[in-house]
Amino acid sequence: MIETFTALLLAHVLADFTLQTNWINANKSRPHVLVLHGAIVWITAHLALGQIYDATLALLTAAHLLIDAIKTYGGFRKLGAFLLDQMAHLATLLAAASYAPTLWSTGAWAAYDPLLPLMALAAGAITALTAGRHAVALLMQPHTQRIRNAGLRDGGRQIGLLERGLIYLMMLAGQPLGVGFLIAAKSVLRFGTAMRDQRLAEYVIIGTLASFGWAIATALATQALLGALPPLEIIPSSP
Repeated sequence: MIETFTALLLAHVLADFTLQTNWINANKSRPHVLVLHGAIVWITAHLALGQIYDATLALLTAAHLLIDAIKTYGGFRKLGAFLLDQMAHLATLLAAASYAPTLWSTGAWAAYDPLLPLMALAAGAITALTAGRHAVALLMQPHTQRIRNAGLRDGGRQIGLLERGLIYLMMLAGQPLGVGFLIAAKSVLRFGTAMRDQRLAEYVIIGTLASFGWAIATALATQALLGALPPLEIIPSSP
């Protein structure tokens, strides 16, 4: 079951965060665009499992579209709605993996078990970077109009990506103390800003803590998933 869930998890984050363009996200209220997104979900699920066609994946796609339709047509666009949306998707992935646990073992990639930890790492990286960017942006949205941004264009977004990527790598490498050094370094670099503009300083602190927390939680969840999968053996052991 865990093998099937891992492949479905990677397919989900690819479809929802990597292959879902800004145009698809902005136009998903149009039925044909929603269907296009569903086709991407359906294809990525089959590719991740190495299946040509399976009815369970068709049902999983239908559930994905239903969840997205409720969110889109209901006008739910805040952080809480995003988190509930993703929890609902995770629940459907678990349900599909429980109902059809052999989807991985009967697929084309079944002989390549080392792919599974790589899939878990890739899913975690996409969640830490891209999903994290979306979640932090939704959290900060009410405050964005109240600050004066005199920095580089997209500078904050790129800083967020870099810090979440570093934290994800350090946590998986067993170096959590590095996260503390990263917080200290960012505090020193932002000290001047904090002294001049309290509102901007609070904005940066909230965004930083949210970004760090998201990356740490994602890394811990990825570690837990890796612990349930076959070990990743890059170099074959000696006979």
